[in-house]
Amino acid sequence: MSKTVAVFDWDGVVIDSSVAHGRSWEALADAEHLTLPSDHFVRGFGKRNEFIIPEILSWSKDPAEIKRLSDKKEYLYREIARQGNVRLLPGVRELTAALGQVGIRCIIGTSTHKANLELSFELFGIGHLFDGAISSEDVTRGKPDPEVFLKACALGGGEPASSFVFEDSFSGIQAGLAGGFITVALATTHTRAQLEPIGAHRILRDLSEVDPQWLVRGRLD
Repeated sequence: MSKTVAVFDWDGVVIDSSVAHGRSWEALADAEHLTLPSDHFVRGFGKRNEFIIPEILSWSKDPAEIKRLSDKKEYLYREIARQGNVRLLPGVRELTAALGQVGIRCIIGTSTHKANLELSFELFGIGHLFDGAISSEDVTRGKPDPEVFLKACALGGGEPASSFVFEDSFSGIQAGLAGGFITVALATTHTRAQLEPIGAHRILRDLSEVDPQWLVRGRLD
């Protein structure tokens, strides 16, 4: 019998960090005397810095410089996040606790950095709710490639066809579908109307609307 794993994206699924991430890009651009395109945040949402910096911002193609800018941006993010600019989204504690009680592993699959996850664990006391994480440092291909979700599913000992991905970004939803997962879109960042064309198996307001029994059965119906 195939095994179900719950794979959670992080930003926009577990926490609302949009303010902190937006301000950290602005702070980085200001510190480095660089220009931010007006639509950079929307275009880069859910993607790795290794794609955003050269392809969306056109700041550098040099791998060493991309890494320097990326590390500095994430340092600034953590400084801003510590000032109270992130919040835990509804349903996180309840859903993960319910899944833990029935033996379904909860694994993080995210484009964010490990240090950012650790900060959220510290701020909200939620590290014990998850059985592992695959983050930006663990992959070479960003969403919409499904690598991060496939690795997260494997870490939890599951199979994509009976496992669930919870996502809010366009590229993340596409990655879930490309990986063969039961993909649930959350309207925490985009509206339902904006999410509908991507073709997720279900669109919900947030994790509070997830029925744990869907995962017990390994299907949505």
